[in-house]
Amino acid sequence: MNHTHTEKKAKPVAPKVKELIERTKSVILATVDAEGNPNSSYAPFVQVENTFYILVSFMAKHTKNLSEGRKTSVMFIEDESATKQIYARERLTLEASTSQIERDSETWNTVITKLKENHGKVVDVISEMGDFILIALQPVKGSYVNGFGSAYFVDANLEIIEHRNDVNHQSK
Repeated sequence: MNHTHTEKKAKPVAPKVKELIERTKSVILATVDAEGNPNSSYAPFVQVENTFYILVSFMAKHTKNLSEGRKTSVMFIEDESATKQIYARERLTLEASTSQIERDSETWNTVITKLKENHGKVVDVISEMGDFILIALQPVKGSYVNGFGSAYFVDANLEIIEHRNDVNHQSK
């Protein structure tokens, strides 16, 4: 008996990078320490123009890694409770450069105001604590996935470069 297998390819879904970011309140962080040991964490964020900002404490391991400008990756991901398929959660993963924002600078004041608007009065308290610093996450490049067969390369401006059609997708 001869069985013929017809492969059904998933149709790419139109990218909605900005909408995913707007629906997300925190970003997942992947950093490395001076010895190259990985650390993952998260932080609430705000976006001002094309830069993401997080207010983080030096009591957290990731803060030292971020403040020293080591390699960083950030991920925005669809809430598990909202996804239709757990294996194909919508997500944006970016390589990012980091820099510390000087306390009481114009950027600091603008971002802290926006953090308060987005995340509440707790920002009043923690922004006054000496161990909290403001980190800018500047996108370098990345990828956006919004379903099976629907993955895209993204540039530093969060614009789609190209569809990742069949890259590293092989049937057995």
